Amino acid sequence: MSADAEDGRTTPSDGERPTALFEQFSPADVRDLLAEFPLALVSASGEAPASLLPLIGDFDAAGSLVELVGHMSRRNPLVGALRRDARATIQVLGPQGYVSPEDAGRRDWAPTWNYAQLGIEAQVSFTPEETGLAVRRLVETMEAGRGRPWRVGELGDRYAAMERRIIGFRARVTGLRGRFKLAQDEAPETARAIVAATRDPALARWTARFNEGRW
Repeated sequence: MSADAEDGRTTPSDGERPTALFEQFSPADVRDLLAEFPLALVSASGEAPASLLPLIGDFDAAGSLVELVGHMSRRNPLVGALRRDARATIQVLGPQGYVSPEDAGRRDWAPTWNYAQLGIEAQVSFTPEETGLAVRRLVETMEAGRGRPWRVGELGDRYAAMERRIIGFRARVTGLRGRFKLAQDEAPETARAIVAATRDPALARWTARFNEGRW
C-alpha cells in the first residue's frame, strides 16, 4: 500500500485487487469513527462471550491509534479469559444501511449494503489503579458539549461502591483493519444520488466524506 499525500488515506498499489478500494482510510478516519461510534464488540479466545463496551482511543503524535481505554464489570467472563490470554479482537461498527436501486436513481442497479467498520487486534492489560480515570474519561468525553455536563462526583458516596464492581483496562493495538464501503466504486452521479437519498444522517455524512472531490 502507498500513502496518499493529500488526505493520508492508504491507496492500493498497481496490481492490488479492486476491493482494496474499500480498505483505503486515514488515521483521521479511525479517530473520527471511534469518537462517533465508541461502543465496540470485544471478544477473547476461549468460550467467554463477547461484550459490547464503550472505548476511548489514545493516539500517537502522528495521529495513529495506539491504545483503547475502557472498563468492564469484574464479573464479566472476559476478565478471566483475558487474564489467561491477553489477546483480544475488537470490532467497531460505524454507520451502515441498505441501499436500494431507488436510492441510486437506477433501476438497472443491484441493491447493496454500505457500511464502515474497524477490526482491531489488541493486547489487554487490566489497570485497577486506573479504573476511576477510565470512567471519568468516558463520562467527560460523552458529556462534552452539553449545557450542564454531568460529572461522576454527583453520585456522591454511591460512586465508591459502584467503582469496586468494575475494573479498568487498556488495549494496546497490535493490528488494525478497516473497511469503508461507501459508494467509492460507483459513478460520481450515482454516489451523489445515494448520499441525497440516504435517510441516516451519519451514513450520508460518511458516504459524502469518502467521495469528497469526486463531484
